[in-house]
Amino acid sequence: MLLFHASAVELASVLIAVTVAITVHEFAHAWRADRAGDPTPRAAGRLTLNPIAHFDPIGSLLFLLVGFGWAKPVPVNPANFRHPRRDGMWVGLWGPLSNFLLAAAAGVLIRVVGHAGTSGLHTLLQIFTLLNLNLGVFNLIPLPPLDGSHILSGMLDSRQAYAYEMWGRRYGFIALLAFLYVGFRYVFAFVVLPLYRLLTGF
Repeated sequence: MLLFHASAVELASVLIAVTVAITVHEFAHAWRADRAGDPTPRAAGRLTLNPIAHFDPIGSLLFLLVGFGWAKPVPVNPANFRHPRRDGMWVGLWGPLSNFLLAAAAGVLIRVVGHAGTSGLHTLLQIFTLLNLNLGVFNLIPLPPLDGSHILSGMLDSRQAYAYEMWGRRYGFIALLAFLYVGFRYVFAFVVLPLYRLLTGF
């Protein structure tokens, strides 16, 4: 949703949805890293649901303008993990998982409220569901620096993981930009929208 095309209700809904979605997403990474034995997120003040701790000005503005952006990455030190490869996967997974849980909760509310709720509430819940699904699905894509790259790396053997990480450092950002330009419209059409309809009934 573009900022200059949004109504006041839509703009307020996007602001709320973006704030909650990225805050919970980054907190989930921090919480899982902390549980895995890494004190780095806690020491950096990221084990919190205070949005200011996770706020990135440019990334948040882009969320509003073009529907794509980022939060401040949670710092982690995999050397502190009790099981570095496995825990790295789980830390990566918990961010998108938190967004799917938020989307599911909002979808249930949409079904419960039905047409009895106010149009403003419906707008908020619909935008909240869709944005969290977008964020969750997008971050599962196995391209650096997205969470999916950490999940995939943990599933590979050591040699394959090293080669993949080296490839990511060289070409990951270019591959991600190419995917955003060419491929994400298909992910939205064939993954995000069907999940949205499944959750909300719309």
